[in-house]
Amino acid sequence: MINGGLPEQWGTPVSDPSEAPSLTITVGEAARYLGIGRNSAYEAVRRNEIPSIRIGRRIVIPRHRFLEWLGASDADPDDAHR
Repeated sequence: MINGGLPEQWGTPVSDPSEAPSLTITVGEAARYLGIGRNSAYEAVRRNEIPSIRIGRRIVIPRHRFLEWLGASDADPDDAHR
């Protein structure tokens, strides 16, 4: 952790945006973090139970909103499935 309780990989400035961690996760990734099936995750998104954003036909989940929704705003969801 670094200042403000952010995981180190989230708080380190990067000069190349392609090296920065993604600001969003997919519905499939959210399903794996939650230990539920992909179809169940899409249903939860449809019911507005999981925070999401639709961009055209694509659905993404803002990482910070997902973590806040879980009540783990300072946790790294990549650690949740390890």
